[in-house]
Amino acid sequence: MSEAQATGHIIAIGGAGFNNDEGNPLLWRYALALVGKPRPKVCYFGQASAESLEHTVAFYRTFVGLGCEPTHCSLFEPPTADLRSFIQEQDVICVGGGNTKSMLALWREWGLDHIFREFWQQGKLLMGISAGSICWFEQGVTDSIPGPYTALPCLGFLPGSNCPHYDGEVRRRPDYHRLLQTGQIGDGYACDNGVALHYVGDKLDEIISSRPDAFAYHVTRDGDTVNETRLTPRYLGADEAKE
Repeated sequence: MSEAQATGHIIAIGGAGFNNDEGNPLLWRYALALVGKPRPKVCYFGQASAESLEHTVAFYRTFVGLGCEPTHCSLFEPPTADLRSFIQEQDVICVGGGNTKSMLALWREWGLDHIFREFWQQGKLLMGISAGSICWFEQGVTDSIPGPYTALPCLGFLPGSNCPHYDGEVRRRPDYHRLLQTGQIGDGYACDNGVALHYVGDKLDEIISSRPDAFAYHVTRDGDTVNETRLTPRYLGADEAKE
């Protein structure tokens, strides 16, 4: 990790939506509890979906309902010339899904890769779904390019590789294995929809889920063999049932 050791959090979600499907609010409430503020400021970045209005509206609807102060940051109609100051005013950065390759190209052009690293190193929270999950790792399994899934160099805040939608898209598992076997991607973690990896700094702290029957997987290469270890997350619904 370059420069200052990060003390912030990253929550990388294998797949979810800004709605009540499969208990997704469980994940959002878990994340917001880390902030420790009664009305956290949450900023949405939707470049992966070409800044879809539908996704942005769904984000606002969800996070207003969770008692937050939501906003979003467009790179086609920027809120200010001083994006660094705008972002530093936030408590949480939330990144949506879509085309990771195009999203990262925009971010780098606008300097967000550096701004997000600073934000994280100051102890704040980065989180995201799908593209907003793999972007924080060294590499991700992506469908950004038509055809078979490919390995994509990402921001490298977190070590290794990441693959979302492991139970949601039939080609995810075999293509992740293929990329590992051919040396195109390094060892890493895959997540079913509804499962999230919670990192403190660059260390995996906990695996959580909004679904009782979903898992994460540690996927590694040993010579020509790919090994997959299933990891059982903490089901957040069980926690809420006890309250």
